[in-house]
Amino acid sequence: MVKLFLLVQNRLHAIWCLTSKLDFIHKAQFVAGGYMTEAPKSITYSSVFARDSIHLAFLLAASNDVDILAADIGNAYLNADTREKVHTTLGLEFGQNFQGRTAVICKALYGLKSSGAAWRAHLASTLHDLQYHFSLADPDIWLRPNVKQNGDLYYEYVAVYVDDTLVIAEKPKQTMDCLAKSYGLKEGSVGKPTQYLGAQILEHRFLEEPQVLAW
Repeated sequence: MVKLFLLVQNRLHAIWCLTSKLDFIHKAQFVAGGYMTEAPKSITYSSVFARDSIHLAFLLAASNDVDILAADIGNAYLNADTREKVHTTLGLEFGQNFQGRTAVICKALYGLKSSGAAWRAHLASTLHDLQYHFSLADPDIWLRPNVKQNGDLYYEYVAVYVDDTLVIAEKPKQTMDCLAKSYGLKEGSVGKPTQYLGAQILEHRFLEEPQVLAW
């Protein structure tokens, strides 16, 4: 995450943030003081999908009678290299041998203005390698053509909201396994979605027409 090196420009503060989530999981993050930098807008903008797009994604899953898998990518930003030239002075929490040393920040730390865009570009490159391309209607909905086992043509989809990921396909585990080779997926996060972006998700089949799937 940090590399020891002497440098005398773009110094910023960095702190450890300790939080407790609603599920009582404790989390520690090393956060950079991005407010001290002047990163241009060209390297800081990062989009997320529109709410209407995710509604349509669930509709397409039901219409095509395919499965959905959800996953949360752990420490997502740290997979990408930072786009800024910044450094910080290490505190006592790094040990007495390193206290006071200067550390060049190499990864897209939380708090840096460009980290969101750096992470999005990194994930986009991974999805391109998997032959997905972004939708012209929403650049955070990714799709690729495929053929179902019954011979029907359809599109597989990957919906991304920062690090919350949905894969919509007849065999979504294939894509999810590919993502797991590049990123660390949080333990217990991979499975059919039961909650997504604060909304409760339920899979439903009608008693009168059990072949009809709805979300």
